Amino acid sequence: MTTPRSEYPRPQFVRDSWQCLNGSWDFEIDYGNSGESRGLVKPEAVYAQTITVPFCPESSLSGIGNTDFLNAVWYRKTISVTEEHLSGRVILHFGAVDYEATIWVNETRCGEHKGGYSSFELDITDCLQPGENRLVVRAVDDTRDDRYPSGKQSGLYESHGCFYTRTTGIWQTVWLEFTSRSYLKSVRVTADPATGTVCFEPSVKGCDDSLTLTAQVSYKGENVAQKRIPVDEGNFTFSMEIEHPKLWNPGAPELYDVTYSLESDGRVLDTVKSYFGFRNIMLKGRAICLNGKPVYQRLVLDQGFYPDGIYTAPSDEALKKDIELSMSLGFNGARLHQKIFEERFLYWADQLGYLVWGEHGNWGMDIANPETALNFLPEWLEALERDYNHPSIVCWCPFNETWDHRGRQQDNRIIANVYLATKAFDRTRPVIDTSGNFHVMTDIYDIHNYDQSVELFQERYGAVTETQVYDNFPDRQHFNGAPYFLSEYGGASWAGTEKNAWGYGENPKTEEEFAQRYQGLTRALMDNKNICGFCYTQLYDVEQEQNGLFTYERTEKFSPDVYKVILETNAAKAAIEE
Repeated sequence: MTTPRSEYPRPQFVRDSWQCLNGSWDFEIDYGNSGESRGLVKPEAVYAQTITVPFCPESSLSGIGNTDFLNAVWYRKTISVTEEHLSGRVILHFGAVDYEATIWVNETRCGEHKGGYSSFELDITDCLQPGENRLVVRAVDDTRDDRYPSGKQSGLYESHGCFYTRTTGIWQTVWLEFTSRSYLKSVRVTADPATGTVCFEPSVKGCDDSLTLTAQVSYKGENVAQKRIPVDEGNFTFSMEIEHPKLWNPGAPELYDVTYSLESDGRVLDTVKSYFGFRNIMLKGRAICLNGKPVYQRLVLDQGFYPDGIYTAPSDEALKKDIELSMSLGFNGARLHQKIFEERFLYWADQLGYLVWGEHGNWGMDIANPETALNFLPEWLEALERDYNHPSIVCWCPFNETWDHRGRQQDNRIIANVYLATKAFDRTRPVIDTSGNFHVMTDIYDIHNYDQSVELFQERYGAVTETQVYDNFPDRQHFNGAPYFLSEYGGASWAGTEKNAWGYGENPKTEEEFAQRYQGLTRALMDNKNICGFCYTQLYDVEQEQNGLFTYERTEKFSPDVYKVILETNAAKAAIEE
């Protein structure tokens, strides 16, 4: 049997010595969350089902397909390690587990993690023995608990409106990594195209006095820079200069390879391969500039859902295809909406030159309750740390549409503090505090508007100036002079004869009307030099929300003439680029 999603899950930090744990696991649904008391950690415990990891139990690809509320689920798998593996360190990685994960190895509790979207790892070396070992994972997930973010997962039994099938438990690759006792844990890379300087901030575990780290940078196979430095345990910094740096740009993604070698007395202990790109992002007047030039943001909303895998793409090729579909229609990027996407998607965005906006899945969370920040912020910071090096990410957007909760207004302190924490972590990218509403402290002023009238769009957005903008909620937020754009619009449903299709506003009655509406709404935005971009809703249908430019299965739903109009509209020069 072929192992599903067997590609290396962390392409920006590659080691040769690893073991994919995807595939068949024992599985048990624990509706009462009583499994620990009932002995599901014990080796003699009986698990009623098997599941295919990394697909969630709600999905068809998992082999389970149970879409009810699953309060807790258990996984068990036998893993094998050698004495050679145990002479170093064995690191257990989880791409993502929704929501609260507890891990046991050979009945020893090894660790916990809270957060359904961020990646985490555990050093399980001391719990292992040579040969076979039992790995047990429990995931507890209450989607209806509004203290936690759940994104677009439905809080009702059924999917509805813009809320879809839930995801519980493991939904990204699980894998073992084998390292030496001293190893490179991470490297944060900042590349400045103005000076050609690359700053490296490594973190090393298990240091001794004789360690050195070598970083070798190459471009298309040719060595362009190298540096060797002594290592101190923890974090430290060094830099290199690259002559005439090649720049990473949308559709033209120049990338540099880098190999890190950790050595002790001339003996190589650890080797990691990675890459980075030279590009910077600046806000100048009304424009978002990449590498000093205004780049109009022609974005599309991407929900990151799949009909057979729900949150999990069925293959690595499917991740790449979503980007290629978007670019085929003239979009140069996407808002990765209400979900922290897996690293393989970001890898393809880096490789293809595709702009993406990193966002958390804050919906479902009571933004009026300060306690929610205790759950939200640590996971968000984990995502920032994991994804900082990706050149494709051009903006952070922790929150989306922070609506009042049960009649109580958002706590502005939560919005402001998460914005400030994001800026403190990453000074190289702009941050939108909460996309659409209600802004408190933001680098870019965006709004959402699903009106379907071309005339109304032309009136509203043709009147936008450097100092005056159209705002949906002028009584709740105030324009601060930042770059301005419409980060959600469109969204009209086109579903043929489907009666239960959901979308925004009045649906077009013909393909010609749809094409004319797309062109009119979009040109109303592109023709104003004081608007820096748009984000159209959306790339593909998701379940009952059938307002995509492609079907949920990523097949065409319009005639070629409609796609031609979309491409020609998007490809035209925007006023801000003149």
